[in-house]
Amino acid sequence: MSSNVLMPKATAVWLIENTSLTFKQVADFTGLHPLEVQGIANEDVAKGIRGVDPIAGGFLSREEIAKGEADETYTLKVIEQKRVDLPQVKKKGARYTPIARRQDRPDAIAWFLKNHPEVPDSKIVKLIGTTKATIEQVRSRAHWNSAQIKPVDPVTIGLCSQIELDAVVADAAAAKARADKRTSKTEAKTLKAAQETAPDESYDAQGDDA
Repeated sequence: MSSNVLMPKATAVWLIENTSLTFKQVADFTGLHPLEVQGIANEDVAKGIRGVDPIAGGFLSREEIAKGEADETYTLKVIEQKRVDLPQVKKKGARYTPIARRQDRPDAIAWFLKNHPEVPDSKIVKLIGTTKATIEQVRSRAHWNSAQIKPVDPVTIGLCSQIELDAVVADAAAAKARADKRTSKTEAKTLKAAQETAPDESYDAQGDDA
């Protein structure tokens, strides 16, 4: 893609943070090894490298990304020697987190896991710009820095606004309430069915007295 040795890793950082492409797809596009891409996603590799948008750089189109996200076996095609000048469009994927704040993300993840376990991983990924792999590592305490991770409100450390956090928590609470309601209805139906099919104990008692 470029003679600049930082370009493949910087592009990989951007693709990991802003798309749902697989590690293999990102590796094939950037020329990196899949394990190296996984290391970038886990923040073990490329620390301090800011993501570079391959769309703005003229190397990739949004259509190609969409094809890749829809089909994990699809190999992204590079736009050769062509500059695509596109207007800046607000990202719909995971937010970009300043490098100085990335080290704080595990603390924010721990805060969610402790205080709002009902919030789906996918929502946390978009809100604070992390990855599902990092969330799972914090949850299972497999993260390389687990001993130093402590729950910290993501608003306090500047990873999102209070309004954004409140919206995510409210949506998750509403979804949980709907799920709990469905579960309660199912349990009630099961209990009613069990009661209707159970033998009449009063009848059995009268029979024994006789």
